[in-house]
Amino acid sequence: PSSPFDQPHPTDYLISRMNKLVLALCLGAASAFVPASRPAMRTVRFAEEAAPAEEAAPAEVEEAPPAPAGPPPMSEALPFLPCPPALVGYDVAGNHGFDPVGFTDWFPRDWLREAELKHGRICQLAVVGFAATDLGLKLPGEIHQVSSINAHDVALSYGSMQQLIIWLSVFEIVSAIGVNQMINENSGRKPGDFSLDPLQFCSNPEKRARMELSEIVHCRLAMFAFSGMVTQAVLTQGPYPYMTF
Repeated sequence: PSSPFDQPHPTDYLISRMNKLVLALCLGAASAFVPASRPAMRTVRFAEEAAPAEEAAPAEVEEAPPAPAGPPPMSEALPFLPCPPALVGYDVAGNHGFDPVGFTDWFPRDWLREAELKHGRICQLAVVGFAATDLGLKLPGEIHQVSSINAHDVALSYGSMQQLIIWLSVFEIVSAIGVNQMINENSGRKPGDFSLDPLQFCSNPEKRARMELSEIVHCRLAMFAFSGMVTQAVLTQGPYPYMTF
């Protein structure tokens, strides 16, 4: 049989349990001061990855303000007036910045150039025909035995003007297709260019530039000449050269 003194005393058992509890609390408190290695390594790695990105970020550069626009260029034809904006840099023969009325502000410049060339070509033909008829170069037939200034009324009475209008209308419709493609569809066609050069006057760029300049100069001269010839013919009622003695 066991002795009563061999069994543990209740007080000793309680002290042992308290010592274990205190030891557990001490270990738990001490673990709070131990650095966590894995999160720290991750933090350092993230910091190292973010550093190059920050260094690679370009520095913001302030844009310089735009330079103030200079005065507009002056017209070569009218040096006391500025060149119309639509004609600045317009690379066509005979462009001297002449537009005092401001037509280029309202109409496409290619359309105006087409009209100028068309009227100039017609007037070149008209000047030659007007003068040749009055100088005696006439076709046979009673209808042609009149002066140039009276030819319009005679042609109307014979019905010739109606036929002329029909054929000219066909030509205008065909040419209007090319003009529309040039202005609205950017076809690349130059104003007044019908690729009509059977004698190869424009066989190279130098000849072409010279012929284009010669044409526009003669077109402008012919428009003035025909206006003057018709005016003198009406005032004098006589044939070319409209000299009365």
